[in-house]
Amino acid sequence: MSTPEQFMRRAIELSRQHMQAGHGGPFGAVVVRDGKIIGEGWNCVTSSHDPTAHAEVMAIRRACENVKDFDLSDCEIYTSCEPCPMCLAAIYWARIGAIYQANTRDDAAAIDFDDAYLYRELLKPLDQRDVPVRQMLRDEAQVVFREWTQKADRIEY
Repeated sequence: MSTPEQFMRRAIELSRQHMQAGHGGPFGAVVVRDGKIIGEGWNCVTSSHDPTAHAEVMAIRRACENVKDFDLSDCEIYTSCEPCPMCLAAIYWARIGAIYQANTRDDAAAIDFDDAYLYRELLKPLDQRDVPVRQMLRDEAQVVFREWTQKADRIEY
């Protein structure tokens, strides 16, 4: 069985390896269940042209594919840097039980990966955010929500 330090070293190695290969920024992550890595990820934003292709998101996607489940509540994630707001939300949606991080958000900001703007935006009311939010057709969308509550074969998550 591997140790937490070995899992973190793997996340750091993924960050280095894929950064050097030109896949994206210097970020890596692994999802662990029962002492085994079930998903690995690295930043491939620039190589995949996908702004959501952060290391943690990619590791979660691969872990879920490998175990054929969206619930990772019995898992932990090791990431080479403190998760950004998007990745943190993905970790919560996957119900991962623990986060281990190496670098901090301040360390990331020092090399021009600064999430402070996003954290500030999330605290603002919707009508004061830099990207306008406009609600429309709520009544029509509510019909689908009501249908969901009546759907006998829905899978809760």
